[in-house]
Amino acid sequence: MLSAKSLFQEILDDDEAFRLFCSIAAGGESQGGWENGRIAALVPPALAELAPKVARHGADEDKHGRIFNALLKQRGLQPATVPYETDYTLLLERQGIGLAHDRLSREEPLTEHEIIVYLSHSRVTEQRASEQMRLLLKHFAGHPALGRAVKMISRDEDNHLAYCHEELLRFARAGHGRTIQSVLRECARAEIRVYRDVSLAVMRHMGTLLGWPRAKSALLVAGIHAMYAYERALGWRRMVSLEQPALRDALGGPAVPETEYA
Repeated sequence: MLSAKSLFQEILDDDEAFRLFCSIAAGGESQGGWENGRIAALVPPALAELAPKVARHGADEDKHGRIFNALLKQRGLQPATVPYETDYTLLLERQGIGLAHDRLSREEPLTEHEIIVYLSHSRVTEQRASEQMRLLLKHFAGHPALGRAVKMISRDEDNHLAYCHEELLRFARAGHGRTIQSVLRECARAEIRVYRDVSLAVMRHMGTLLGWPRAKSALLVAGIHAMYAYERALGWRRMVSLEQPALRDALGGPAVPETEYA
């Protein structure tokens, strides 16, 4: 029977598949760390109170990259080269979503609009990250090798999502509501396309490594397309809504190092 748990268990049990999975995850997290670090350095003076939170976001992402690399090291594995078509963060940037790397490489303060674009992009992608980690948490919280890492990262992703909601709501109350909704919708539409394409690419690579029969691969491809159809019709709405989070000021303190997580 195909299920999220059985599929991930297959990946976990195979060194090459696990190596690719962790390498893709580590690369994406490290890229997110760099992006947030640059944004923190370029926050305009009028929004200076936001800079420490953006920096905390980046520090968390860097930490997640180290965690995935540590999981590889525990099994005596070296990181794999990440195939272009599986690079979620790069493909989103190529779609013009978020702030371009050439913009972040300039020593020029960001505008208020660019900060709104950053937060909207993060609100959409952190929704995906939070959902994915909660799925892993559901099935592998008690796993001896993965459990602690999954708990750490899932908690952080929930905090990141809460932070995005809270900060965007502040901007909405300041009169930017229409802009925020427009940018959120644009980001959500692009994200669901990229997520579909990346999911198909990852499944192709995993199918090759794990020797999946054609029928199994076809069933998984059909499932990915069905999820995309649902997200395109209705599911995107969960990515653009804003509500006050239960946890306030989720990124208000310093990043918690790996060793201090329970």
